[in-house]
Amino acid sequence: MEKPGAPWPLLQIAIEAKSKADQEKFFIALTTLADEDPDFRIAWDEEAGQTIVAGRDERHFDIIVQRLRDEFEIGVHVGAPQVAYRETITRAREQDYTHRKIFAGQGQFACVKILFQPNGQNADFVFMSRVPDSAFPGDYAAGVEKGLRTILVSGPYAGFPMIGIKATLVDAAHHHTDSSASAFESAGRACFKEAAPSLGVRLLEPIMKVEVVTRHDYARDIVVDLKNRRGKIEGQETRGMDIVINALVPLSTMFKLEDALRSCSKGQARLTVSYAGYAPLPDDDDDPPAAAMALARR
Repeated sequence: MEKPGAPWPLLQIAIEAKSKADQEKFFIALTTLADEDPDFRIAWDEEAGQTIVAGRDERHFDIIVQRLRDEFEIGVHVGAPQVAYRETITRAREQDYTHRKIFAGQGQFACVKILFQPNGQNADFVFMSRVPDSAFPGDYAAGVEKGLRTILVSGPYAGFPMIGIKATLVDAAHHHTDSSASAFESAGRACFKEAAPSLGVRLLEPIMKVEVVTRHDYARDIVVDLKNRRGKIEGQETRGMDIVINALVPLSTMFKLEDALRSCSKGQARLTVSYAGYAPLPDDDDDPPAAAMALARR
């Protein structure tokens, strides 16, 4: 379901064995499944004391859980799927920052001017330097980039990773004894922090391209269901005896969609889903959803 540029993973859940006696067996089973399936990943959240697994979509999770129960004979508790929200900027700003400190008797100095710009929904951070190499050691510019990359892992809006950002080092100044790559790393981080309130930071949600093939009799109810999920109907066309409905639907609203379609169509609907991209949450839904905030704290 992922196309190039899609942040990974789009979904993850917390999962645990029902019985403490099954804990070791549970971890062995998860490791076995992960070795077999490159799209299935496992992480341990020490703060929450939970095992977090990541996969492609809800159906992927259903298959994993079913295998744990049937093949490995392990009962499990499964949390609600959590959507991989992201953050981005919507405005450009040129920001100056000077890092000047004394640490263990040694001075630290780094001065930077950075232009931050939106870069569409590109998942890859773009960094450029306009400062001539002859006037500025290359490892200092690398320090600025490293500082920016580390701070963009957790955005200022709700703590989600940031995408769609281009940063250009416009100017810089250094001291012959007090400057270092680590000082410029600190300057890069602090420069973004100061610029952030003016960058129009927004929360983004993953959007999925949905195709439903069904009989004409059931099309109206299916369209209503998709719209109730904040889906945007892109078109409908006839294909033989069926009608094909194309829509863009927020991933956060798609849980149990297959069950709903089965109910609407008496089992006469076929669903295909693929990743379409990220989009800002609607203005009236601008506060981070509770599920998003729970995920951000992990």
